[in-house]
Amino acid sequence: MNQYIAVDIGASSGRLILSHIEEGKLKIEEVHRFENGFQKINHHDRWNIDALIREIFIGLEKVKAMGVEKAYLGVDTWAVDYVMVNKDREKIADPISYRDQRTQHSMDQLTSKVSKESIYEKTGIQFLELNTLYQLYAENKKLLKKADKLLFIPDYIGFVLTGKQVTEITNASTTQMLNLRSALFDDELMEIVEVTNDLFAPLTDPGQVLGVIQERWKDQFDIPEITVVTVASHDTASAVVGVPSNTDKNWAYLSSGTWSLIGIESSVPINSHEAFQHNFTNEWGAYGTYRFLKNIMGLWMVQEIRRLSEDGLGFKEMAELANQVPNFQSVIDVNDPRFTNPDNMIEEIQLACKESKQPVPETTGELVNCVYSSLAKSYDLELKNLEKITGKTIEQLYIVGGGSNVKKLNQLTADLTGKEVYAGPSEATAIGNIVVQMIAAKELTDIKEAREIIRESFEIERFHSKKTKGV
Repeated sequence: MNQYIAVDIGASSGRLILSHIEEGKLKIEEVHRFENGFQKINHHDRWNIDALIREIFIGLEKVKAMGVEKAYLGVDTWAVDYVMVNKDREKIADPISYRDQRTQHSMDQLTSKVSKESIYEKTGIQFLELNTLYQLYAENKKLLKKADKLLFIPDYIGFVLTGKQVTEITNASTTQMLNLRSALFDDELMEIVEVTNDLFAPLTDPGQVLGVIQERWKDQFDIPEITVVTVASHDTASAVVGVPSNTDKNWAYLSSGTWSLIGIESSVPINSHEAFQHNFTNEWGAYGTYRFLKNIMGLWMVQEIRRLSEDGLGFKEMAELANQVPNFQSVIDVNDPRFTNPDNMIEEIQLACKESKQPVPETTGELVNCVYSSLAKSYDLELKNLEKITGKTIEQLYIVGGGSNVKKLNQLTADLTGKEVYAGPSEATAIGNIVVQMIAAKELTDIKEAREIIRESFEIERFHSKKTKGV
């Protein structure tokens, strides 16, 4: 029986999930979970990448202790951030977080040199200040000149594990530097940020075997024999692979977690003028697909409310309090940059409500309801924009990821959109990671078979639209 390990790391936590197929169903088990977050170091918000890698080895030792001697492994993480590596193949510095303030004016400065229309026509990627393009524009040029390679977070982890350097395309596409036509990094954009093509390792597709784990790690840790597969390494790309969709109907997905990403899976990019106007993105997906979607602020806002609150409540209790508050009392623009990384999320939400002359949320329930109501309104708006741009009527919306457990938000989304809403699996990202490994190992034939087994293996909850008052 083949064993598969998903290393799935998000902005607030990471986990190792062990999986195999048993009696025609996927079995998954969380083996190790750990916290993640950035810290202010040398004037920048940085990720402790070495600590994350140590946690991976701790998890692998747990897998070995369970009796697993041999396994496949894939890594997915968030996108756009990177590690610079010198000619000695050593990390130059800990990676800076996309939430760092260094890119605050980079997009305006760069787009004064080349128009947004031109960039979108080349890349089809949504304009966000956190994109790698603007990070590189703001990067310390002395450090950048020392870099032999720039590796995105999952690619760097894969490099540490195997010694092999690649640039996986689903993550590379989020940089806003990959040209839709040439399928290479765009020369004009690279010139503006003062890098050349040889800074990037060779591009590779999801589902390729990267290599076996280096012997030196087996000398230091009691871990299984590991074959690393390059999966859809952008966590949203893996989450979309893990959507248990019914291909007989027009469906959209909502990957709900720290960020909310709502879109469709397309066989061709859609970089029309209308898509540009609505700031939709064409991130590359697994198996020749494109993720035509809109990035929306997500449950990061609730995470910050919890962090700043003194009541010590968990997310479930916070959701229950939100359920006791009338919906849509206060609605904010969740995509306003002011909510990306404010000093105090609670105060920022309250200030936004005060400025717009709405009731100011004070209690935890009111604050969380404000976020849920605002997210649901944003989902409805962007789903309508999606239908307008594509000319398709969406019949089903699949909500996957950690946010699929938030029944209150799922119901609000069903009420506003009027769509058939299906929630789950919550571990879609890890599941998508795993099934790409399984396809690479030839235990599954293709993504169609993968989605069939996902539907059979996990409970999917349906939400029916109810008449909503006060919207």
